[in-house]
Amino acid sequence: MIGILVGGVNTISYVPCFIQMFAFHLGGVMEMFSLSVMAFDRLVAISYPFQYHSFLTNARTLVLAYFLWILACCFVAVLPASLVPLPHCSSTLKYTFCDYAAIMRTTCVDPTYYFGMVTIILFFILFLTFCFICLSYLGIIYFVKLSSSSDKKKIGTTCLSHLIVVACYYCPLFIRIVLTRLGVELTLEARHGLMIGAILGPSLVNPFVYCLRTKEIRYKIFKIFSKVETSQGRESW
Repeated sequence: MIGILVGGVNTISYVPCFIQMFAFHLGGVMEMFSLSVMAFDRLVAISYPFQYHSFLTNARTLVLAYFLWILACCFVAVLPASLVPLPHCSSTLKYTFCDYAAIMRTTCVDPTYYFGMVTIILFFILFLTFCFICLSYLGIIYFVKLSSSSDKKKIGTTCLSHLIVVACYYCPLFIRIVLTRLGVELTLEARHGLMIGAILGPSLVNPFVYCLRTKEIRYKIFKIFSKVETSQGRESW
């Protein structure tokens, strides 16, 4: 996508296109799994702070990571498996990169069945991960009610960064799904915008959200801006 938007490279061979599609959708599924695990991590850290390290040991974390990668690969493997046997009538993609919908529209078959199958898989993953995140935060909210005011402030700052990233990732996906279900026909540019927003949103927000939580970084930024204001004040004199 960067090559197309920046370098003007608009050609790709068959196998690399499938690899790009697999990597793209695998990254999307792992993003949802990662956000779910982060929500559970915050639930355990807030509800059981003293037992946190005994619950989430390095071995358990490693096993969970391997399991989620294998599970994500199994889900995403359905996509190339359904595309490879199909004949292709076109070699031109109407998208900025190789994803399932773009490659499917180059085949000679009616894509309705295949799009329906992928929609069910996507909705299943999306619904389960989002519900898991919501349930984790319901548990956090229940614990917050029993906490002191100082603890509530700490919990709020801890969870806010994760909630911002969750909103940046899930909102474009939900908007796209809801508009599609309501029968609104999105243009190709609108679909691209929502898709790219879901891809780039968390990546662009992450550095700002998590860096600004660190006191040392906030202090450095404050010093930089204070120096700029001081120099501007001297120049005005």
